[in-house]
Amino acid sequence: MSDLDSAGASANPVPTTAMLGAIARDQSAAGNEADYPTCGGGVGSSSPAYVYVIGSITQRFPQLSIEKEFAQRIAQEETTGLTHQQAMRKALMRRENRYLARQLCWVMTVQGLETYILVPRDPADIELLIEAMRAVPEPSDIDVAIGARGPLAPPTFCNGLTVPVVAFDQIYSFDADSLLASISPTKKAEAEQFKAAAKEVLGGVIRMTDNAGAMDEHRALNYLAVRYPGLYTTVAEAHAGNASLSAVEVRPSRLSGTRRIMEVILSFTHRMTGVVEKQSVGVDVTEEFPFLVTKMARYFDR
Repeated sequence: MSDLDSAGASANPVPTTAMLGAIARDQSAAGNEADYPTCGGGVGSSSPAYVYVIGSITQRFPQLSIEKEFAQRIAQEETTGLTHQQAMRKALMRRENRYLARQLCWVMTVQGLETYILVPRDPADIELLIEAMRAVPEPSDIDVAIGARGPLAPPTFCNGLTVPVVAFDQIYSFDADSLLASISPTKKAEAEQFKAAAKEVLGGVIRMTDNAGAMDEHRALNYLAVRYPGLYTTVAEAHAGNASLSAVEVRPSRLSGTRRIMEVILSFTHRMTGVVEKQSVGVDVTEEFPFLVTKMARYFDR
């Protein structure tokens, strides 16, 4: 029996890529225009809705039977002294228990809100989800998921959770300090100033209202926050010049034509004179993976 056939026979289907295709077709037949991205990068009748989201990945049991099966597997492990999270991770890291990882619902939460259900476009990438499960979770832990947004999951899909499903192609998992340490200057004094400035910027991006990583402006900002050190260097240099970051604006660039290019504009206000200076950087968000078009440079209002 194929995955799709077995899904049809289940009262509470497990989250597989084949299943998501079935969800999309069912919703389309019911008059819902939600599309699901195919492996070729396209969707049924429109362009894919890409996401570049920063949040935290958590797990859910879609069925009571799966939770009980998981408990039985954990009982076979040596877990003395381990927390429940550590015991779960230890069990999932074993190759023979990968079937359990495929049964779980992997949920991306943004600012504490369950925002997406994550499913790997390539089944082998289930390992990325397992690696995102920390043995000792910390508030500074960050997960970044890049993929294409599909339809809303039906209530039976993930134990009542009805949020969009994202077929991801890449996941980055790290903590904020590791990210900033990897891009900070080597001199200790400069590094401390840089880290303080960078933490402020990164925290601001993560806490931005309604930043679910689906809108072009949010995808551009999230990309810069985790992939472009120049963002933090610019803010740190402004602080060194006694200026504060007073505004961040993201808008379509005049360079946009057949491609969607977003212009991210940072405004800095001098703390004594009140003079405002601006810097901008261009990000192409046309396809799934954003990339830099223009580096950070002085910006002049037109």
